[in-house]
Amino acid sequence: MVDDLEKMNFKPAVYMYNAIMAGYFREKNISGALRALKHMRDANVNPDTQTFSYLISNCETEEDITKYREEMKQLNIPAVKPIFMALINAYAACGELDMAKQVILDPSIPVKSLNEIKSVLVSALASHGELSEALVVYEEINRAGHNLEPKAVINLIEEFAKFKGELDGMLMLLTELTDLDYWVDGCFRVIIYCVHNKHLSSAIDLFKQLKEKFESDELVLEVLFDAVFAAIGASESSNLQIGLDLLWAVKNELGLVPSRQCLDFLLSACANAGDLNNARLIWREYEVAGFPYNVLSYLRMYQALLASGDYRSANFMLSKIPKDDTEVSAIIKACQETYSGLSSVAQKKKKVTKKEKMPQA
Repeated sequence: MVDDLEKMNFKPAVYMYNAIMAGYFREKNISGALRALKHMRDANVNPDTQTFSYLISNCETEEDITKYREEMKQLNIPAVKPIFMALINAYAACGELDMAKQVILDPSIPVKSLNEIKSVLVSALASHGELSEALVVYEEINRAGHNLEPKAVINLIEEFAKFKGELDGMLMLLTELTDLDYWVDGCFRVIIYCVHNKHLSSAIDLFKQLKEKFESDELVLEVLFDAVFAAIGASESSNLQIGLDLLWAVKNELGLVPSRQCLDFLLSACANAGDLNNARLIWREYEVAGFPYNVLSYLRMYQALLASGDYRSANFMLSKIPKDDTEVSAIIKACQETYSGLSSVAQKKKKVTKKEKMPQA
């Protein structure tokens, strides 16, 4: 497209090349971005601060960062907020965290931009394993009477989630998020942390906060709750009990009817744990909630019955599943292959038990 503009004697603008470079960098195509830069130079189009912020952000070595900083000086391009942010991320990506920390000491940084730039440093330090250093900068921001930028708060919550015993810190960070979208993102991360670390009361409290914020929008609330139960269904079987406790909290403490998806995910969790009693309990919840059984619920229950060794009930459940769909048939076959080993072990145990009960000759 740029070539066509040149043929029409229309000189492309720098923002056009910047857009092309951004696309290449987004695809991690460094050579493509550098070709766009060469094309821009050949067309005698001067790079601007946006060009250099893209280039610096994607540097792979400290030498490349230095090269572009020198080039900026030669072209008299001032270092503005996006450049300082790019420098922090670039130095951190190269493992030069001390250099990243030096960036915020530059006297040319405008006072009005310093908080945002420091927030980028917090994110960079946290993301590269320097959580204690990130917290030092975070405390500096607080002492100056400013708030950490939302993205940096989310990054800190994400890093806190990697360690046990950090719930209080995560809950404190959550209170700093005033933007609803960021708060929901952070809240979801803290709930998942609570699930993995068995903090039931805090998870229920966050569920209540979600309900308060979205009481007038049941669809959004349902999607958020479904996302939590989806994570439980895909996680370790040890998280099944807290998932069940959250289900009862949704019903009894929040006064809500759990969605079909919540029950589906919990039934999958029961299958993963081979927990027959709770699988039967969840199975009855479909009727309580007024959800008719469908192919997916039959498949999940079939898997749970196989996993728990109740093969007679599994065969009965299998008779209710239509076999005319190839994907359904493939899932049934996969379940049978997965649990065939369990079935053979169970049959051997039955034979041994029968032999033990036979009177000796």
